Amino acid sequence: MTGKFLDKAYDLDGADKTQAHYDAWAATYDAEISENGYATPGRCAAALWAKLPRPDAPILDFGCGTGLSGLALKLAGYRVIDGTDPSVEMLEGARAKNVYRTLSALDLSDPAPIPTGRYRAIAAIGVIGTGAAPARTLDLLMKTLGRGDFLVFSYNDHALADPHYVGRLNQWLDCGAARLITKDYGPHLPGQNLNSNVYVVEKN
Repeated sequence: MTGKFLDKAYDLDGADKTQAHYDAWAATYDAEISENGYATPGRCAAALWAKLPRPDAPILDFGCGTGLSGLALKLAGYRVIDGTDPSVEMLEGARAKNVYRTLSALDLSDPAPIPTGRYRAIAAIGVIGTGAAPARTLDLLMKTLGRGDFLVFSYNDHALADPHYVGRLNQWLDCGAARLITKDYGPHLPGQNLNSNVYVVEKN
């Protein structure tokens, strides 16, 4: 089973192909990812908790998939977690973990799918990168946050090799619209020899 879907995940092009891939992967996603030692959710959750140690702070798990990221956020200490994902099949896996306050299908055609100012932090864990969400997703998420709110997200090695992703982050930082709190490079999927940067950014 190893590599059946994971090996193709970084070559996907377009929202429709990406959604179809994750729909088909949903039933075996947790097992395949776990076999490869998926470390980024725990790293992101710990990084956010270090800056926002508030159990009742409302958190949005954007691109929550089958809920591995939500589970990591809960284990870190958060109790009010909403999840959203474009794959209804993935959401079924998330629902079974019983860690979310609400779960909703993400409409990729909606230019503003997240209510502004509703969340103290947004998590986009293993979401923004090649074969997944485009670099401009960072803009969508940052614009929904209020001043002093946080975005925790990751760029894996594939995203770090594409200047569009780091460039989009630097646009927010260089103009003073956001402040980099944490950047930590470490394991992402050790079974695939992939690492990732974990970032915590505060909206100014």
